[in-house]
Amino acid sequence: MPAMYKVRPLHSAAVLAEHLPSCMYPLPNLHRAPGTAAPPQEEADPSLQALESRQEEILKRLYELKSAVDGLSKMIQTPDADFDVTNIIQTDEFSPLSTNGADLDLMLGKDYGALKDVVINANPSLPPLSLLVIHSLLCERYKILSAVHTHSSVKSVPENLLKCFGEQTKKQPRHEYQLGFTLIWKDVPKPQMKFSIQTMCPIEGEGNIARFLFSLFGQKYNAVTSTLIDSWVDTALFQLKEGSSKERGAVLRSMNAALGKSPWLVGSELTLADVVAWSALQQTGTASSAPANVHKWMKSCENLAPFSSVMKLLK
Repeated sequence: MPAMYKVRPLHSAAVLAEHLPSCMYPLPNLHRAPGTAAPPQEEADPSLQALESRQEEILKRLYELKSAVDGLSKMIQTPDADFDVTNIIQTDEFSPLSTNGADLDLMLGKDYGALKDVVINANPSLPPLSLLVIHSLLCERYKILSAVHTHSSVKSVPENLLKCFGEQTKKQPRHEYQLGFTLIWKDVPKPQMKFSIQTMCPIEGEGNIARFLFSLFGQKYNAVTSTLIDSWVDTALFQLKEGSSKERGAVLRSMNAALGKSPWLVGSELTLADVVAWSALQQTGTASSAPANVHKWMKSCENLAPFSSVMKLLK
C-alpha cells in the first residue's frame, strides 16, 4: 500500500538545531560531543545584580546587629534587670542636713573684700515657695544677710511677701556674713537668679535655682539617688504644677506609692525632691485631695520650721 505522505529524512543533529523555534528557553545540548566548547551564556540583568547586592548588604547588617545584641545580653546576667531602684536608696549612705555648714568659699570661690550675694527675681503673683523653704534651711546653716526689694514693674506686693524673710534682729557688718540672699519682687515670667555676673550666666526657672541653692548644703549622693531626685523635681514642676488634672492624678499616685516604702520621696532623709514637690502641691491647691501617704508626708514637712514659716505666707 503506498504511503500517504513522504517525510524528509534528518541526516544530522546540526540540521535539527537550525530549525528549532526561538520562542522557548534554550537548554544545553545533551548530544554535544565531549570536549567541545559550550555555547556562550547571556549576560545577567544589571537590575538583578543590584538587587542581589542589596540583599547581601541587608543580611550583613542584620548579622552585625544580632552580634551586638548577643554581646549586650552577655553583659546583663541578672534576671531582674528591671528591678526597683528605690531598693538601692535604702542602703545608700546619706549625709543628712545637719548644723555643720560646708565651706562656701570652696564651693563658690572666695572674693576678698566682697560678700557673695545671690539675687533672685520672682513674680509675686506666683511666689517660688521652694526657694523660700531652702532659704530658711540655709539660714540654719550659715550666717545669711537677707533682703527683700520691690521692682518698679510691680505695682503692689502683699505685706506677707514683703516680710517673707522675717526681721533680722541682729544687725552685723556686711563682711561678717557668709552669704547674701536678696529677693526682688519683679514682673518676670519665671524666677531668675544672678549669682556672679562675671563668671556665670543667669539661671532661670524655679527648679534650676532650687538645685543651685540646695547644692550649697554640700550633700553627696550616688548617681542613682541624684537621678531620682532630679526626676522628682522635674515631675513636680512640669506635671504636678503645670500639667493637666489627669497628669496630676498620676503624679499623686506615684508619690503615694513611693512614700509607702520610705518616709521621704527619695530614701530616709529630706531632699530637694521633697521641698519642690511640697511647694508644687501648695501652689496648685491639690494638697487637700492628696492620698493617705502623701497627706502624712505633707504633715511631716510642715512639722519642720522652714516649711511652717512658709505656710504662714499662704494664709
